[in-house]
Amino acid sequence: MYDLIIIGSGPAGLSAAVYAKRAGLDLLVLEKNPMSGGQILNTYEVDNYLGLPGINGFDMGTAFRKHADKLEISFREGEALEILDRGSYKVVRTEKEELEAASVILAAGAHHALLGVPGEEALSGMGVSYCATCDGAFFRGKTTAVIGGGDVALEDAVYLSGICKKVYLIHRRDELRGAKILQEEVKSKENIEILYSHTVKEIRGEDSVEGVLLEDAKDGSQRELPLDGVFIAVGIHPDSELVQGLAECDPAGYVLAGEDCVTSCPGIFAAGDVRKKPIRQVVTAVADGANAAVSAGSYLAGR
Repeated sequence: MYDLIIIGSGPAGLSAAVYAKRAGLDLLVLEKNPMSGGQILNTYEVDNYLGLPGINGFDMGTAFRKHADKLEISFREGEALEILDRGSYKVVRTEKEELEAASVILAAGAHHALLGVPGEEALSGMGVSYCATCDGAFFRGKTTAVIGGGDVALEDAVYLSGICKKVYLIHRRDELRGAKILQEEVKSKENIEILYSHTVKEIRGEDSVEGVLLEDAKDGSQRELPLDGVFIAVGIHPDSELVQGLAECDPAGYVLAGEDCVTSCPGIFAAGDVRKKPIRQVVTAVADGANAAVSAGSYLAGR
């Protein structure tokens, strides 16, 4: 039986692994993907991580994994299908085996909802982004669009308005869904133009985004809108299915845990994008990993 199993090896999981290993815990990191690093592997450039300006996401993920490998942390490739709470220990079931541990850190992350239109995948990281605070600085003085009508989309549009020359907010309905105070802030910005009742049919460009093909939902007419960047904010889905029914989650599925990453289920901790929190960035994921590992150590010491 392990002291700790960490599910996921993005920044939160790898940070937790480093802290747990240095604390002398017998641990295993379980990762369903062939490579560690999580979402940052697909990020063209990370320019806001302290001390590493301009590093690309792949190199950052690789560096994080090398740090863990240097400590001889045990990794296993496999997808966790279920967590069973046995009281004094947990069982993590995969397709091939059942793994037992006194504690578990869920660092499975979250995934962005996709538009599912031509050009989105091909231009991801080359003008298509899912995080305005991560990538907005690359579009300073340029023309961008935010796709969506909820709180995140409105917040992104306001944020980008302070950086970009022009921001289009494209929403498929004839009214926004976000909080009224955010709607008012969006409408107060002179360089934000709201395009109601429009959908994006295609994201166009060769080596980078050059524009989008829009369709008017009312009359079916189409037109091309020239752009330098597209920020997609149509939803984020936390990968928290493993603990739903075990640990308390909010209506959106985010695991409820404080800065100490302690959940409502003793012995289960949540770190990174899967946890409910105001900012989801690499730096906050790394901090979560450290906190979760320290909390797991305290839990094990007090059993």
